[in-house]
Amino acid sequence: MAENFQSQDWPNLKKYREMNTTLSLVKQDEERVVFFGDSITEFWGIVNPNFFTNKNYVNRGISGQTTPQMLIRFRADVIALKPTVVVILAGINDIAGNTGFSTIAMITDNIFSMIDIANANNIKVILCSVLPAFDFHWRPNQEPIEKIKILNEILKDHAFANNIEFIDYYNSMVDDRQGLKKELSDDGVHPNQNGYQVMQPLAEKAIKVALNRK
Repeated sequence: MAENFQSQDWPNLKKYREMNTTLSLVKQDEERVVFFGDSITEFWGIVNPNFFTNKNYVNRGISGQTTPQMLIRFRADVIALKPTVVVILAGINDIAGNTGFSTIAMITDNIFSMIDIANANNIKVILCSVLPAFDFHWRPNQEPIEKIKILNEILKDHAFANNIEFIDYYNSMVDDRQGLKKELSDDGVHPNQNGYQVMQPLAEKAIKVALNRK
């Protein structure tokens, strides 16, 4: 039973293991930025790969992941890469219940633990709001609207209280139903090319500010 459990690799540490090993060492004065998240982060590199081209940006998103899975792999997929900045976008899959029921407190506990680990390793944090979602096509009737609002307010307050740069994707992408604008997504959850084009300047601005923070 123990061997079977280990073979499952619940946090999917194997996904980037080889890529992490072959990733070049950080050069002096090089400012690496790791984008850490779920499918919204992972698909960014697929839908809009030019955003990551010829930059010191490393994409470490894994589709479907929740914050407890991300917390387990934070050291392997963020700390070990020795970035200057980590961009954390997480929580929507917890609200969807991908790995079971999660309270808002459980989600924020995991995200705040990631921030604590980053701080302990002198890595600057950029914290992102969760994107709007009216419903989830793979897990319908979860009523995520209010949960997303509450989570985003807590994340925003925590960022401001701790001098952390905050990216408010939500208010730039929400529609009248409090879901994701139709022109920005093909399924109501994941950004399309238009969606990532909205996110890109917001991310770049936050990265510039974070890199200039003392």
